[in-house]
Amino acid sequence: MCGIVGYIGKQKCIDILFDGLSRLEYRGYDSAGIAVLDGAEIGVVKAEGKLSQLKPLLSELPAGATRGIGHTRWATHGAPNTTNAHPHAHANVALVHNGIIENYLELKKQLTGEGVTFQSETDTEVALHLFVRELGRHKTPFKAIMAMIPQLKGAFSLGILVGNEPDAVYVVKQGSPLVIGAGRNENFFASDAMAIVRHTTRAHFLNDGEVGRITEQGVEIWDFSGNVVAPHFVELDISSASTEKLGFKHFMLKEIHEQPRVFSGMLKRLIDLDSGIPNDDELGLSKLDLSRIDNICMVACGTAYYSALLGKYYLEPAVQLPVNVELASEFRYRQPWLSKNTLFIAVSQSGETADTLATVKQAKEHGCQVLAVCNVKMSSIAREANVTLHMDAGPEIGVASTKAFTAMLLAHYLLSLGLGYKRKTLTISDLKKAAVLLKTLPARMDQAIDGKVAIEQLAAKYDEAANFIFMGRGTSYPIALEGALKLKEISYIHAEGYAGGELKHGPIALIDRHMPVVAIAPQDVYREKMLSNIEEVKARQGRIIAVGDQDDQHLRRLADDFIVCPHIADAGLQAMLSVVCLQLLSYYVAVKRGTDVDQPRNLAKSVTVE
Repeated sequence: MCGIVGYIGKQKCIDILFDGLSRLEYRGYDSAGIAVLDGAEIGVVKAEGKLSQLKPLLSELPAGATRGIGHTRWATHGAPNTTNAHPHAHANVALVHNGIIENYLELKKQLTGEGVTFQSETDTEVALHLFVRELGRHKTPFKAIMAMIPQLKGAFSLGILVGNEPDAVYVVKQGSPLVIGAGRNENFFASDAMAIVRHTTRAHFLNDGEVGRITEQGVEIWDFSGNVVAPHFVELDISSASTEKLGFKHFMLKEIHEQPRVFSGMLKRLIDLDSGIPNDDELGLSKLDLSRIDNICMVACGTAYYSALLGKYYLEPAVQLPVNVELASEFRYRQPWLSKNTLFIAVSQSGETADTLATVKQAKEHGCQVLAVCNVKMSSIAREANVTLHMDAGPEIGVASTKAFTAMLLAHYLLSLGLGYKRKTLTISDLKKAAVLLKTLPARMDQAIDGKVAIEQLAAKYDEAANFIFMGRGTSYPIALEGALKLKEISYIHAEGYAGGELKHGPIALIDRHMPVVAIAPQDVYREKMLSNIEEVKARQGRIIAVGDQDDQHLRRLADDFIVCPHIADAGLQAMLSVVCLQLLSYYVAVKRGTDVDQPRNLAKSVTVE
């Protein structure tokens, strides 16, 4: 879950590499480093902590260097310190790595027996010494890479500088994302296109099992068998401006504010709001054989998993088929029931989530049709799936997902309309009723965001709480799970989400006057039951923060504090509004506590390792 970037060309590369790393820091911020090639000599600087700790050291590098590699780390093997930071260098070779080499202990023992001395605790240094050994045996970097690859097990994207071949940098891709960017008399590589989009919009996304040699003049690619592969360059459409804060204090706050615009764009693209008829091509339905589907399986991790739980509430009544929702990290290691009649929906913001990608491959082996719900075009999951429903929410820099989560919800909702209409379980009248409400959704989301001043004031009362409970029923239950996740991610307050009816089955033992309970209680069919659950909490002196309709006087009387959420006459759409209030609550509690909102400790945006 690290970020890597590389450059070769005629420009001085240090600032290019550092800028690329700054756009990748969401992928890991335990440590960082840069290696450059000046003539035939490699210079390296590394620092523990965030990228800002590396910047003062850049002056130690040769200023005129025009080729180099950089890395920002999320630690998997070894503590986050300078010694374990990448790039790792030895014998005039420097190497950066994203992924996990699973057999590194076996290789390390072998290399140690050959007299190699290791400086770090990382699996990456094993790959470095393995490459150096093979380079000594085979003389050329390409032959050394081809000899090294069969010895490595796991996921690895590598960038390699070799002092005795200064006119090239090498890349290897297996299981972790890697993209090559083409410029004029210069070329780039990175683990995410956002790192290079300021400099080029032409990109080739490497497939698993490929090796690249990048020079100023061009790119050569081979598969792991040594066969030549023709690069396929596509135009990137990532706006460089979307990776800037644009006046907001944090990316997370900016991305919360972007949600109405994201919804407006998705609605224009995915549904005709006059007729209510969904766009089959954009939803991916036109490329699926819907006649054979008799069950649906949704698989995801983290926030995406909570979106899929809500997707079940949308899909089952609309499509009238059983919908199973699974954690990808569990699903891939058991023996799930799948068939060629299963519609397999993989949900991932990044499209690189390792566990989810593994389940996609698993589903295809069973003959399932795979539909990806994804935010990143040309990502690994999008390329592996049969069809992709692109959310097009734009780059999400804040590690804690906001606009991507709500975009997933809207994607699931519109997919349910499209599938229901195609299966004739929804009528044109049903679609028109939904479209009337969908038209108002971006404006109502704006209204929810407008409540931020009151939420900021409320957050100041709870920033010293040690624990939180979130509860909801029906479509508000997955929102309770997501609200608890957001709070714990960015404020480091322990929080748990529960279905309201489950509170009495154990969690109510935790309730006392010190326990804030966030109760999501919109005007839906579950409201009376939720009011009963709130009464149970109040009877045990719990502090109620209610999220509900402005005119709900009964709920106001029960609550210690009240967050106004705009009302919409559809429980599924209401959940999308409720979660905006919880995003703001989590954000302002975290700001009050002084935590790093955009880059919370121990987390990374794109989980590309198991």
